[in-house]
Amino acid sequence: MAGTSHGHTPAAWTGVIIAFIGFCVSGAFMVLANPLGFWAGLVVVALGGVVGMGMRAAGYGAKKPVRA
Repeated sequence: MAGTSHGHTPAAWTGVIIAFIGFCVSGAFMVLANPLGFWAGLVVVALGGVVGMGMRAAGYGAKKPVRA
């Protein structure tokens, strides 16, 4: 995997960081028994995926390998 730079791109890092923040928010509100905050955290998790895909489409992701 090290040769493909899988996950070592700005798009991957940004998407994972945003999703991690969403998981933390969702987990905190789950412990606090606040359903609205829990679902808001899950929306942030989904937003991380959307941002990651958008950045990949903008050219910040890994390049697709060229097959011989």
